[in-house]
Amino acid sequence: MKSTAWQRERKHYLIGGLLSLILTAVAFIAVMGIELSRPATLAVIAIAGVAQLIVQVRFFLHIDLSRQKREDLHLILFSLLLLTLMAGGTIWIMGDLAGRM
Repeated sequence: MKSTAWQRERKHYLIGGLLSLILTAVAFIAVMGIELSRPATLAVIAIAGVAQLIVQVRFFLHIDLSRQKREDLHLILFSLLLLTLMAGGTIWIMGDLAGRM
């Protein structure tokens, strides 16, 4: 029995949802459950956050490294660059102003 596109899509969403729940639980357990040093806890949270971002992009936005989806990936990366520049510039300017007060 061949799976239809709808069944493949549903399977894709279920895998993405489960991975998202697992990564969220890992970060939550790192903070609330086990005793880790502060740098180790921050490292676990950062790694889980990056993995969560990859899962979201791959399973829910359907962006992979295929030629068709490369333009969408470029658009997302450019938007991320602009947001980083705006947020970083704002923090830099506010920090400089706070230092001058």
